[in-house]
Amino acid sequence: MFLEPQETMPQTSVVFSSILGPSCSGQVQPGMGERGSGAGSSGDLVFQEGRLISGSLEALMEHLVPTVDYYPDRTYIFTFLLSSRVFIPPHDLLARVGQICLEQRQQLETGSEKAKLKSFSAKIVQLLKEWTEAFPYDFQDEKAMAELKAITHRVTQCDEENGTVKKAIAQMTQSLLLSLAARNQLQELREKLRSPAMDKGSVLKAKPPATQKDILGVCCDPLVLAQQLTHIELERVSSIHPEDLMQIVSHMDSRDKHRCRGDLTKTYSLEAYDNWFNCLSMLVATEVCRVVKKKHRTRMLEFFIDVARECFNIGNFNSMMAIISGMNLSPVARLKKTWSKVKTAKFDVLEHHMDPSSNFCNYRTALQGATQRSQMANSSREKIVIPVFNLFVKDIYFLHKIHTNHLPNGHVNFKKFWEISRQIHEFMTWTQVECPFEKDKKIQNYLLTAPIYSEEALFIASFESEGPENHMEKDSWKTLRTTLLNRA
Repeated sequence: MFLEPQETMPQTSVVFSSILGPSCSGQVQPGMGERGSGAGSSGDLVFQEGRLISGSLEALMEHLVPTVDYYPDRTYIFTFLLSSRVFIPPHDLLARVGQICLEQRQQLETGSEKAKLKSFSAKIVQLLKEWTEAFPYDFQDEKAMAELKAITHRVTQCDEENGTVKKAIAQMTQSLLLSLAARNQLQELREKLRSPAMDKGSVLKAKPPATQKDILGVCCDPLVLAQQLTHIELERVSSIHPEDLMQIVSHMDSRDKHRCRGDLTKTYSLEAYDNWFNCLSMLVATEVCRVVKKKHRTRMLEFFIDVARECFNIGNFNSMMAIISGMNLSPVARLKKTWSKVKTAKFDVLEHHMDPSSNFCNYRTALQGATQRSQMANSSREKIVIPVFNLFVKDIYFLHKIHTNHLPNGHVNFKKFWEISRQIHEFMTWTQVECPFEKDKKIQNYLLTAPIYSEEALFIASFESEGPENHMEKDSWKTLRTTLLNRA
């Protein structure tokens, strides 16, 4: 069963709060006029208890465009602009919006109602402003930018020199260009720094000297390391935008021939954030397996258990899960003699929170608690919620797969997209929290650049620490040694 869009949602940045507004019910807000609401059907739109639940794509597009007496609910603007790319590319949607605007403008011009024409133009500019602020990347496409210029040219024809409409368009255009320039610069920087997670560090034939620096030589305080991990998480997740998350739906929907496949580069931020999780897991495993002495390995495991616990307390579930995953990798998990010396009570509690049974029920309960704490927060530290990203992605994906895009009558199943939009909006709220912890460049530099063993190197280091105990491990060790000899 879907969760109905609620009257209130967590507060977020100026852009998203302005779009989602004070009401997130999908209902027409007071004083905004109406274009078909109430019970039952209005044209090709269907409402249920005042909420829009389905409609033809054409009717939904028309519902997006203001009239003299109507302005769409801001929650609807965000939800439709986000979900429409599953069915139609943004530049085509913008072209259709332009056509509808032109038709309405011609009707007003015929009636010689200049005041109404000016009011209509101002509303169109407001809609475009909200679009460019929420989804600026849509306008990186030359076709979309051309359509935007065409629409703004039409609506300024009734405005006097230096009029309010022209000024609003100039401000909107300037903000859009600045936003696109900033995002492009960030993308270029990331491309220069981009490297596959598993390419960091070479496959080592032997363990490094015991004197080589490890994480404990850089930071021995679990809380401080958890705070720096949270700093990295928030920095990286802030580069994810709503349309990036919608790619999960638009790329994977192979049944809809008219979906917006989108630019593959848009998924880079998702891939980069997912790679960060894998890098952190492998770093944890590397830090444990590279330690020569069992006593020091035990200390390293207990340190990371404490770091994971501090991440949990902060609300950084993604780093917590990455650390647990690293300790559960086979090269680490098989170190039975080392684990026998570890006080595992705290680790057992962490694994209980991340127990996958019942669709990660325990984790979801903890996430809900962190969300409630964030909503009631009096300090920035209490606002932090960083969910396990791959679980969030899976939730969106399965929500998309379980519920069809279209109903039997051909209508778009907009109730489905209300829910996807709600979840994405909540995620965006979390990503825009400013990190309250002071950045430690030395610690972060180590976390981001320390050599990471490949899976093969991890097993070599693990077998050197504790020899193989069964036939399967002996065969694996034999194969690894043969590989090394052949390379030599």
